[in-house]
Amino acid sequence: MNLADIQAAAGLRTPIRHQLFIGGRFVDAADGQTLATLNPHDNSTIAEVAMAGREDVDRAVAAAEAALPAWSRMAAADRGRILLRLADLIEANGGDLARLESLDTGHPLRDTRTLDVPRTAECFRYFGGMADKVLGDVVPVEAGFLNYLLREPVGIVGQVVPWNFPLMFTSWKMAPALAAGNCIVLKPAEITPLTTLKIAELMREAGLPDGVVNIVPGLGNVAGQYIAEHPRIAKIAFTGSTATGRRIVQASAGNLKKVQLELGGKGPNIVFDDANLAAAVNGSAFAIFHNQGQACIAGSRLMLHERIADEFLERFAALAKSIRLGNPLDERTEMGPLTSAQHRDRVLSYVEVAKEQGGAVVAGGKAPADPALAAGCYVEPTIVKARDYKDRVAQEEVFGPFVTALTFKTDDEALAIANGTDYGLGSGLWTCNIQRAHRFARDLHAGMVWINTYKRVNPGSPFGGVGLSGYGREMGFEVMREYTQVKSVWVNIDAQVAPWYAR
Repeated sequence: MNLADIQAAAGLRTPIRHQLFIGGRFVDAADGQTLATLNPHDNSTIAEVAMAGREDVDRAVAAAEAALPAWSRMAAADRGRILLRLADLIEANGGDLARLESLDTGHPLRDTRTLDVPRTAECFRYFGGMADKVLGDVVPVEAGFLNYLLREPVGIVGQVVPWNFPLMFTSWKMAPALAAGNCIVLKPAEITPLTTLKIAELMREAGLPDGVVNIVPGLGNVAGQYIAEHPRIAKIAFTGSTATGRRIVQASAGNLKKVQLELGGKGPNIVFDDANLAAAVNGSAFAIFHNQGQACIAGSRLMLHERIADEFLERFAALAKSIRLGNPLDERTEMGPLTSAQHRDRVLSYVEVAKEQGGAVVAGGKAPADPALAAGCYVEPTIVKARDYKDRVAQEEVFGPFVTALTFKTDDEALAIANGTDYGLGSGLWTCNIQRAHRFARDLHAGMVWINTYKRVNPGSPFGGVGLSGYGREMGFEVMREYTQVKSVWVNIDAQVAPWYAR
């Protein structure tokens, strides 16, 4: 099918964008290169998307440089108003954005419609309101002097985002950077660029000046690498794997650019014997099976007190087996395909890893038998019991609908297991003991802790990790520090300073 036919079949009202967005215009790559973007439901081609090379990144940087003086000096409230208009446009176009995201990523339509689109609009709206609330400071110094601090935009910001939540990440990355007065060169993942390009179209409609945002889909080892290396990009913000994060740090050394990393996770989800089991079962299922487990904050280590482990697993496995797999564009689908065939094969390989290390498969562990799903990238919700918390499936990020169950006897043992990885992103616990809840919140080695819930996010709440999960924070007032730099200004009002070299 051609693009128009695919658009109609998916129920989209507006055209699918498939070119680079540079200087306010949709353009082909300089060398004409393209890459097929596939529908993970059946691996059919949606579109041939322009693939940016080094020359295209240079063009994007030049466009951002041309736009920076006016954008950075624009009244902050005026920048905010553009972001607020964009939030309204995202809501007005929510149906198309939800369908396009489901088509491109495999997220079920019920997820993209009720979570991804609203969260994207909410984030742009939050930082639209934040734009004129970034305050400086006055520092008490010696008598006769005034010392004040200005928060200024960093300048040209490079942003590289992954394929798991491409629509939502447009807001997480771009909204605070724009509110602070920066200009952007953003590379979406090459396998899921379509909603990011659609947001670029809406930005233009919202009145964003040409060149302020530039979108360059491309390969990570070409466009992404060059963004990290580029001598005229002042900061890079990256979300993705820990291995790639290390390469980003190395590539950034040329001009010592500011680096912000949101990397992998192996979230402990701890269920104590006094937990509300019904809530914990359902919350734990959302923690790992939402978006097919393709989330850095997924509760992928299910830690169960030995007294409730058997009952919990019986209920949890029954729920997992009842989850409805299907075409993400079907309103009834509760779990769609993984986003690529390569990733599906990687996730399934961990089933064999678990077995080799003495683990047992409680549920799933294979592609579904339904012939209607055979051409897609589907994996059944999978639960494995590990022999030991040091086993590979309890240490390595699988990034799929794959949860490793472990048991513990005491609070001290639970804390040791939870902190027994090099990651430190999300974590959670289910208990009615308020002292235990606060003690674990204090002692867990993680950037975020959820108590009697899991995987909650909000634009006002900082998001990020420690250890191999990266550094820096998305969201809230914290992220505005990531996208600004401080200038200290000294003014001699009436200080009487004796000559240092008296003559």
